[in-house]
Amino acid sequence: MSRIEDFLATIHPYDSLPQDELARVARSFGCRIWPAGSVIYRHGDALHGLFLIESGAVCISDATGDSVSKLGRGNSFGERGLLRDGRAVTTATATKDARILMLPQAELRRLIGSYPSVARFFNRSAQGGLGWNDLAVLKVGDLMAGRAPLSCAPETPVAEAARAMRDAGVGSIAVLDGERVVGLVTIRDMSNRVLAERRDIDTPIAQVMTPDPITLSASDLGYDVLNVMLERRVGHLPVVENGRFVGMVSQTDLTRVQALSALALIRDIARASDIDDIARTANRIPELLVQMVNGNYRHTTITRTISDIADAVTRRLLDMAGDRLGPAPGPWLWAACGSQGRQEQTGLSDQDNCLILGDDCDPDDPWFARLARFVSDGLNQCGYAFCPGDMMATNPRWRQPRPVWRGYFRDWIDHPNPEAQMLASVMFDLRAIGGDAALLAGLQHNTLAMAADKPIFLYNMIGNALKHRPPLSLMGGIATHRSGEHRNKIDMKHNGVVPVIDLARVHALQGRLTPVNTRARLIEAQAAGIISGPGAGDLIAAYDVIQNARLENQASQIRAGGRPDNHLAPAALPKFERSHLRDAFVVVRGMQSELGREKGILG
Repeated sequence: MSRIEDFLATIHPYDSLPQDELARVARSFGCRIWPAGSVIYRHGDALHGLFLIESGAVCISDATGDSVSKLGRGNSFGERGLLRDGRAVTTATATKDARILMLPQAELRRLIGSYPSVARFFNRSAQGGLGWNDLAVLKVGDLMAGRAPLSCAPETPVAEAARAMRDAGVGSIAVLDGERVVGLVTIRDMSNRVLAERRDIDTPIAQVMTPDPITLSASDLGYDVLNVMLERRVGHLPVVENGRFVGMVSQTDLTRVQALSALALIRDIARASDIDDIARTANRIPELLVQMVNGNYRHTTITRTISDIADAVTRRLLDMAGDRLGPAPGPWLWAACGSQGRQEQTGLSDQDNCLILGDDCDPDDPWFARLARFVSDGLNQCGYAFCPGDMMATNPRWRQPRPVWRGYFRDWIDHPNPEAQMLASVMFDLRAIGGDAALLAGLQHNTLAMAADKPIFLYNMIGNALKHRPPLSLMGGIATHRSGEHRNKIDMKHNGVVPVIDLARVHALQGRLTPVNTRARLIEAQAAGIISGPGAGDLIAAYDVIQNARLENQASQIRAGGRPDNHLAPAALPKFERSHLRDAFVVVRGMQSELGREKGILG
């Protein structure tokens, strides 16, 4: 493999391409060195291709010159303007000497037209988060800010109403007769109808209100809000249910929803000056999850988006650590495993990471220990809890030179005891986050080749993959916990998605497939004939049902003011959804049984 091909094999979405296609794409990329300070393109310039950073660093700034993101190895840029009208919507400047690859526009469009994984990646990147079309399909109840609605009686003095608006930090107040909305007053009304007219501050609010304002229901769509606001030129609309005032939706709510996108959060993370700033931004992830679930986004898009934010948090912490610690004593790579490695994070994620050091690096050098401690502590502060199993770069065992890592994988493959199977299951999901990604590329290819040539290892990995079983009873119904904290609930992680994750990992090992994302592995396994076409289609559909139910449950928990977890009460689901979830579990158990029979593990 060429240097560029090795590099692309570690970068999504190229890691999902067949080997011959990957080789062709690698040959299509041009390469140029950009010295630090060079302007790669300016806002409005014609773009001739997609840029991909092989080494160095690039700053992306908007039309006003403000920095919106700092990019490093493995990041692409320019796609938004390239796929829109061919002209740059940002300015890109090399901040360190950079080796940058460029894929011609025609080749990028060919890939988008030929491979769904590429199309999903770049279409998502070009959209950049929630747009007005997405906003339009959200329900009004999802747009409201979630605070208690502010109201007053018709006889309330305008001064008292103004103080209530000020204290609540809102721009409007509903006037109620009992529970019925009879009027609306905004800050603008206070200015135009009270101050400008020099009315007495004890004037009853009824004398300055807009009587009988237009109202909407919580089940109306964002489209209705946009339509009424534009047509009637109003910025506040009361929301009523069964004649009762339940809230207010405003232009501020629309702006808030529009601003809450992955790109906005990643931009804020890139601009963060300290860990507290990063943590404040990361704390908005639950709100983003709810918004994306409400917008009917695919589960793959939601989990990929949340994982992208985790990547951005990690890279910003790595940058901060580098500024604090000074030059590294040698090459290194920060890699994520677990859900972040697979790009499948949800609203509840801890950290699983490691450091792969250059071949000649001293793992006892305190620089690497300090890097690990700073980043891991920072991740914990930002909501990514320490791994209960201590699978983190702070553990010296997981902070070693590449030859030691090769030895780890060789030993796990040659001696597949239960601990080896567990560790291999986690470490086969490694993905480069920051540093020198080339340290992982060769390691991954060598390990896949070793694993595929060891039937006893695959045999044991299959056995490991069958340990987590879907929650089905002997009678074929959904089996819930019978006692304890989670009584009458099921674990949607360990008994829901983990069985599919384990199946996909085994199939990837069988076919030497490079993707680490579960769905991408299943699609590749289907294309390679490792799983039969109908079986693969059923398993992918089952995974979609399970993961969607898991995210819907987490969104419901967040809406209720709680912390998201992985425990779902099937009885709370509508009968139709509960039936589909049970059918999905049946498919997964059937695929487990089929895999077990193939290897003689089950009768």
